[in-house]
Amino acid sequence: MASLSSAISSNPTHTLFPNAMAQDAKPRKRCYSHCPTFLLPPHRSPICRFAAFSRRGFVSGLERKRTLKTRIFASLTDTPVNVSPEKVQLPKGDSWSVHKFGGTCVGSSERIKNVAKIILSDDSERKFVVVSAMSKVTDMMYDLIYKAQSRDEAYISALNVVLEKHKCTALDLLDGDDLSSFLAQLHHDISNLKAMLRAIYIAGHATESFTEFVVGHGELWSAQMLSCVIRKNGVDCNWMDTREVLIVNPTSSNQVDPDFKASEDRLEKWYSKNPSKTIVATGFIASTPQNIPTTLKRDGSDFSAAIMGALFEARQVTIWTDVDGVYSADPRKVSEAVILKTLSYQEAWEMSYFGANVLHPRTIIPVMRYDIPIIIRNVFNLAAPGTKICRSTEDETAQGLESFVKGFATIDNLALVNVEGTGMAGVPGTASAIFSAVKDVGANVIMISQASSEHSVCFAVPEKEVNAVSELLQSRFREALNVGRLSQVQVIPNCSILATVGQKMASTPGVSATLFNALAKANINVRAIAQGCSEYNITVVVKREDCIRALRAVHSRFYLSRTTIAMGIIGPGLIGATLLDQLRDQTATLKEEFNIDLRVMGITGSQTMLLSEAGVDLSRWRELQKEKGVVADMEKFVQHIHGNHFIPNTVLVDCTADSSIASHYHDWLRKGVHVVTPNKKANSGPLDQYLKLRALQRQSYTHYFYEATVGAGLPIINTLQGLLETGDKILRIEGIFSGTLSYIFNNFTGGRTFSEVVAEAKQAGYTEPDPRDDLSGTDVCRKVIILARESGLKLELSDIPVESLVPEPLKDSASAEEFMQKLPQFDQEMSKKRQIAEDAGGVLRYVGVVDMVNQKGEVKLQKYKNDHPFAQLSGADNIIAFTTTRYKDQPLIVRGPGAGAEVTAGGVFSDLLRLASYLGAPS
Repeated sequence: MASLSSAISSNPTHTLFPNAMAQDAKPRKRCYSHCPTFLLPPHRSPICRFAAFSRRGFVSGLERKRTLKTRIFASLTDTPVNVSPEKVQLPKGDSWSVHKFGGTCVGSSERIKNVAKIILSDDSERKFVVVSAMSKVTDMMYDLIYKAQSRDEAYISALNVVLEKHKCTALDLLDGDDLSSFLAQLHHDISNLKAMLRAIYIAGHATESFTEFVVGHGELWSAQMLSCVIRKNGVDCNWMDTREVLIVNPTSSNQVDPDFKASEDRLEKWYSKNPSKTIVATGFIASTPQNIPTTLKRDGSDFSAAIMGALFEARQVTIWTDVDGVYSADPRKVSEAVILKTLSYQEAWEMSYFGANVLHPRTIIPVMRYDIPIIIRNVFNLAAPGTKICRSTEDETAQGLESFVKGFATIDNLALVNVEGTGMAGVPGTASAIFSAVKDVGANVIMISQASSEHSVCFAVPEKEVNAVSELLQSRFREALNVGRLSQVQVIPNCSILATVGQKMASTPGVSATLFNALAKANINVRAIAQGCSEYNITVVVKREDCIRALRAVHSRFYLSRTTIAMGIIGPGLIGATLLDQLRDQTATLKEEFNIDLRVMGITGSQTMLLSEAGVDLSRWRELQKEKGVVADMEKFVQHIHGNHFIPNTVLVDCTADSSIASHYHDWLRKGVHVVTPNKKANSGPLDQYLKLRALQRQSYTHYFYEATVGAGLPIINTLQGLLETGDKILRIEGIFSGTLSYIFNNFTGGRTFSEVVAEAKQAGYTEPDPRDDLSGTDVCRKVIILARESGLKLELSDIPVESLVPEPLKDSASAEEFMQKLPQFDQEMSKKRQIAEDAGGVLRYVGVVDMVNQKGEVKLQKYKNDHPFAQLSGADNIIAFTTTRYKDQPLIVRGPGAGAEVTAGGVFSDLLRLASYLGAPS
C-alpha cells in the first residue's frame, strides 16, 4: 500500500484538515471514481478535530476527486496508475435534456427503479439528471444537527436510522461490486458523520458550514445509487458531486447567487475528465468560491437543475414531482382547480411568489437567460403531459376571460399596517422613513398600497413580525403622532392575500371588474388592493376567515362555466325523482356541448335530506339518500346550497305542491337564489303575496320560472309572456288544462258511464289518489288564476266560479273508495248532459276561461261542435287557445301532453336550461 500513501501524501488537501497526516487514514475499496471522502485523523480528539474543521474550512472537491481517482486504482490493483485523459470538449445545446427528481420520486427502491426507467426511455442524445435526497432524509439530517447541538444523545440512534434506510435501499437495488463499494462508502460516511456530530454534541453548537455539509449527504447517496441502477441497464453513466462544479456566493441566510463563469469553467474541467452521455448529479448542494460545501437552501434541487440547464444550454428542464402539473389554484382548497397546460415565466414567477406550489422564483431566473422551457410532470402519472413554463404561452383558442387569468394563489397569516395622516400628503420622504423602519426590524413587506391622495400608506407583513414593525413606527413617528401630522399607525390582524395572475390580463378591460364582482357576490369585503403597471397581478387583502371562500369564488368565476349552477331539489317524489333521472342522463352532454354545468348539491324531502359538497352522484342518489341522509331542515338545506361560494349561481327547484314551501320563494329571491318550480301554490295564492313576489323578482335580477305550473311541459306561460312583451293584447284564453279531465271526457262516449270512465282513469294513474281532487276543478281554477294574473288581472282564487264535477252528496265521503262506490248513483245526470251535447252535434269538455274583455275567469263544463279543435283531442292532451288582437280570427293554439311525470319534469328541466341561457349559456 506504499503507492497509496505516496499518492495521498502528494496531495494532502484531500482531507478535511490540511495538517492531518494522510498516512493515518486507512484506504477503503471503492468503485466511485469521484465519491467524496472526508477522513478524520484518528490521533486527534473530537474537540480538536471540531476546532480544526471550523478554522480551516472544507477542501476543494475537485482536488479531492483527483486524489481519489488515483487512490481507487491503488486500492484495487495495489499498483500506482497515472491517468491522463485527453481533454474532452463539453457539448452544449439542444442535445441535452435535464431532469430533476424530488425526494418523493426517489423515496424507495421501487421509485428509484422507476426513475431509472424514465431516464432510459428518454430518447435525448444526452441526459443530465439531478436528484434530491430520498424522501424525508434532508429533514432527518437537519434533525441530527438539532439533536447533537441540543446534547441529545438520540442523535446516535437517529443516525443509525439514516444508515439502515439507505442500506436497505441499496440491498434491494444493487449487487456485486456496486453493492459492496456503495455500502463501504456509506459506512465510511456514517462513521465520519458520527464523529462530527459527536464534536457538535460536545461543543453544543454547529456552524453553518458544519450544518450544510451534514445535510447534503442524502443527495450524495441517492445520486450514487441511481447511477448504479442506470449502469446495471447497460448505459454508460457517471455521477457528479455538484460541489465540485457548482459555485455559489451566499448573499443571506436564505439565499445564494450562482457564479455562472466559475461554475462553467469547473463544469468543462469535470466533463473533460468524466465524459458521458448520461450524468446523475446531486441537487441542493454546491460550494463557495473558497471551496466550502454549502447548499442552495430549501427547494435547492430545482434551483440546481435550472442552473445546470443554463450551463448546458439544454433543450428543456423537466421537474419531476408527485402532481400532474401546476394547478390554477391550490387543489386542497379548490377541488375544481385545473392543470394549466402552459405558463409564462412571469406568470410562474408571480404565482410562486404568492405561495403557489409552482417553483421558487429564483429557479426560473437561470433558464430565462436561454429561453429554456421548464416542464412540470408527475413521475407517478406519465400519461399526464404536465405544465410547460416558457417565454410566452401558446395561443389559446378559448375565448372570454378564462384565457386572461391563469391562476390564483394565497398567502395566509398576514397583518396590514396602515399609516395615515394629513401631514403625509405632499411631504417627501415619508414613505422612505416608513419602510426604513420596516427594514430595520428585518420584516418582509409582502404588498404595498397607497392612494394618490398620499393620505395613507398601507402594507402587509407576516403576522409574526407586525408587533415589532408597529412598535418601531410608533417610536419613529412619535412626534408626528403627538402633533397630529400623523393620525394613527393602525394594525389590522388576521388577514390573507389573494393574488390573481395572468399575462394576458395586461391591457384587457373587464378583468378587475369580473374579479371584484365575484368577490362581491360571495359577500367578501376587500381590505386593500394592489396592482402593478405590468398588470400581470391583481392582489387583494381579505379577512383570513374569508380567504378560502374568496379563492373559490374568483376561481369559479374565471374557470368554471358562467352557467355553472348549484341546484337544490326539493321534493324527490314522482316529478322530482323523474327530474333527477333526466338530469343524470343529460348532464354530461350539456356540459360538453353547451357549456352548461348543472350540479345537484342537495336533495330534500319532508323527512330526510342529502347534502353534497361537490355534487350528488345522480347515478345512485336514491341509495345515497338512504345511506347518508340526515334529518331534513329547510334552513340548513338552503344555507348549504347557497352558502357554497365555490359555484357562482344557485337555484332551488321546488317539485312539491306544498304551500309552505312556496311561502319561502320571496326570501330566496331576496337572497339572490333563483327559483324554478311546477308548484302552483305561490302564483295562485293570496294576490298581495303574488304581487310582492313578482315585484321582487324584477328588482333583484333573480329569476323565477314556473312554466310547468300550467300545461306541464307545454310552452304556455312562455307563449303568453312573449305575446305580452311584444305588445299584443290578450282578449281571451280558453283551454283544457287538466290531463285527467281531458282523458275522462275524451273517453266518455257511446254507452259508457261517467263512473266507469273515472274508474278507468284512476286505474291508469291519470287521477290523483282521490279523484275528487281532479273532479272538483280546483286544479284547473289555479291554472286559470295563474294565466289571469300573468295577463294583468288582479284576481283572487275565490273570484273564479268553478263548476265542480263532484256530486254535492259525495263531497263529504269519508274516503276515495267510498266516493268511487257511490259515484255510479249519479251517472244518469252526467249521461243526460252528454246526450244533449251529442244531439246538438258536439261534445262535452271541461275548460278554464280567462275573459280579458270582461275582466273575469271561470271554470266550467262546456259544449263544443265536433269540428272545434277542443273536440278533436285524444288521450290526456291539453289544448289552449289564445285569442288576441293579432290572433283574433284564428286563435293561437298550443296542444300536447299536459300531464304525467315525464312531461312535467321536462318542463322544469326546460326552465333550468332557460335560466342557464339567461345567465350566459350559448343559445
